[in-house]
Amino acid sequence: MVGQAQAVAAPRHHEQSHLRGLVEVAGASVLWGTGGLALQLIREHEPMSPITISAWRMATAAVVLLLALLALRRGPELVHLARTRPRQLLVVGVGTAAYQGFYFVSVTQVGVAVSTVVSLGLAPVLLTVVESVRQRRAPTPGRLAVLATALLGLVLVSVAGHASSTGPDPVLGVVLAVASGTTYALTALAGGSISRETSPLVLTSGMTLVGAAVLLPLLAVVDGPRVSADPVALAWLAYLGVLTMALAYVLLYSGLRVVAPSTAVTASLVEPVTAAVVAAVVLSESLGPAAVAGIVLVLLAVAGLGRPSAAAGPVLPDPGR
Repeated sequence: MVGQAQAVAAPRHHEQSHLRGLVEVAGASVLWGTGGLALQLIREHEPMSPITISAWRMATAAVVLLLALLALRRGPELVHLARTRPRQLLVVGVGTAAYQGFYFVSVTQVGVAVSTVVSLGLAPVLLTVVESVRQRRAPTPGRLAVLATALLGLVLVSVAGHASSTGPDPVLGVVLAVASGTTYALTALAGGSISRETSPLVLTSGMTLVGAAVLLPLLAVVDGPRVSADPVALAWLAYLGVLTMALAYVLLYSGLRVVAPSTAVTASLVEPVTAAVVAAVVLSESLGPAAVAGIVLVLLAVAGLGRPSAAAGPVLPDPGR
């Protein structure tokens, strides 16, 4: 009887952990979705390049997380991670810096709509294929329906919100967007693997340290001011670093402990939805019928990910159980 009860309780616990992880990834995506507004407000007060802002965002997160580790006396855990998993940590840190850089440059070449659709849309497709090959079976109809719904919603939200956006070199922009989406998928895959063996706080601390080491040297070659004394710009830079980087990635890696990478990147499509809603509320930008339909489709798809039979990947056991 005890064995039967445990057998029944285990799948239920896995499902509860899956839902918790899905909420954490969606929470991270909501925070990321506010980043565009913060970047815009910074550039209104200080004309920094997006790469410069990204570098300080990463560096701010690294400092805050290191202080948190020291306060919690968990610094040795970061040293242990760097010694035992140096390659994986480098992949996650460099990958995170790279896919953001590819995306920002892609936007300048082909516009926001195409960059967002290609980069964010490619990642869940690639990871769904990878997981299907690993499991040696095709995705279930439910998973394919969720993925198709999410991608259609992404297209509607992105194109409706940025229909007039263009760029000087569309071919280069699309190539960079593909590079961003591919790097994002690979980074999520690597992060999902290492997150099951270490604390999300420790992993995010190591990732931001590596990312800052990659991005800060670029300040020597980018155009525009490299620092700012404007208090508003500094406040929004702190917001980007603390909330949209440090907190958001702790949530992401916590979610990846129990949610498959393809599920996580599909749920991250909440990011452009959040950006559209924030722009409508704060900047009074209108949401047309297509954008509203896209928002509804993305939210329905993310809600569908809560069903294990329709999740865009396997339901993983909780490593902490």
